[in-house]
Amino acid sequence: MINKDFFDALSELVETKGIDEQSLLDSIENALSCGYKRLKGDAFDVKVKLNKEKNSIKFYNSDLVEHSKEIKNIEWDSSAAEKNGYEDYMLKEIFEQPTAIRETIGSRLKLGEPCNFSDINITKEYLSTINKIFIIACGTAMHAGLTGKKFIENLCNIPVEVDIASEFRYRNPIIDEKTLCIFISQSGETADTIAALKLSKSKGAKTLAVSNVIGSSITREADYTIYTHAGPEIAVASTKAYTSQVVLLGILAIYFAEILESTDSETLENLKKDIFDLPKKIETSLKTSDEVKKFAKKISKEKDVFFIGRGSDYNVALEGSLKLKEISYIHSEAYASGELKHGPIALIEKGITVISILTDKNLLEKSISNIEEVITRGAKTFIVTNQDIENSNFDNVVKIEDTNPLLSPILSVIPLQLLAYYISKDKGLDVDKPRNLAKSVTVE
Repeated sequence: MINKDFFDALSELVETKGIDEQSLLDSIENALSCGYKRLKGDAFDVKVKLNKEKNSIKFYNSDLVEHSKEIKNIEWDSSAAEKNGYEDYMLKEIFEQPTAIRETIGSRLKLGEPCNFSDINITKEYLSTINKIFIIACGTAMHAGLTGKKFIENLCNIPVEVDIASEFRYRNPIIDEKTLCIFISQSGETADTIAALKLSKSKGAKTLAVSNVIGSSITREADYTIYTHAGPEIAVASTKAYTSQVVLLGILAIYFAEILESTDSETLENLKKDIFDLPKKIETSLKTSDEVKKFAKKISKEKDVFFIGRGSDYNVALEGSLKLKEISYIHSEAYASGELKHGPIALIEKGITVISILTDKNLLEKSISNIEEVITRGAKTFIVTNQDIENSNFDNVVKIEDTNPLLSPILSVIPLQLLAYYISKDKGLDVDKPRNLAKSVTVE
């Protein structure tokens, strides 16, 4: 029988000086908050024993025979775990998004030049054989995938299906060697996503991992890996990792479009310019903080909140609803605005809060009509928009900057992140560590 000195190393393992075996941490972010030392790699069939006296760690196989494992140094500085004057990690990470996006863009994007993905080097010969792409993830990462679908389908003309990893595994997905499967996981340790990746490989598909953690389990399993480089995200509720994932998927879609020549170069070049402008435009979105905080105080006692949007705005509604649930414990639901009359509008009554995201000018008239419908039934509204809306009935309108419609989810989600944060703070809750949730879901 294995005693307390041995631990299943199903995730990345971190050795932290001065902490005993029972406190061995299972993610880089947590290690940083305690003072990190070293990352231990690939140990799915391994048991671990710490020797505090000799300040060492040993690995054993299932028969308890010792064998060596590679030690990897963590590149992130421990100062990344400091709050730097912010009250909570989540607020710090929300305000770090301009910097995180710049890091994600990195050297991958240059005006007048092809995107740089030399680390994966996907060829035209291979990409031309792909007739379908799956994007598979959980939670917030899945919401990023929904926007990734828009990028790829619009720029590359390849059909994309977005799946929840825990569902994908059990529905016999139609996959073969002409399928590319993209897996998104901030931690790189999400159990369902890793299992879905293994299933895809067994069916002959090539796999591409999108992660924030270098050397994580998903990156070792995938055929290709690209990193967001967003920096450590310590708060359980994801913010900067989400926007970085969306940006990276957008750049990847441009890269594919350049290879396939599926979109004209002028359109791609203009989109690149818009991506470069994102950090400054995010800074403008962050300036809505005081405005958002006032509205948060008005609705922090609510029991139910609804989010609505059309097209890409619906994807943002899903993410905004999840953020609110995660850290404020308020029941919230997100609906495509066009579905209101197919059931949800029966729940709209006097005093109910409806949050609307409205950034697509082609759907402006229909979206305004939906907002008017809920106001007629007595709802309080909070509107995030980049459009000029002139309607005396619309209270609590937060204006963000305009951008390419494909990129609008990156700007419109910022006020919703702030809203969830300030509601949670007004309720006196632990913003960084909400109940029953973990940063890395390493069990199925």
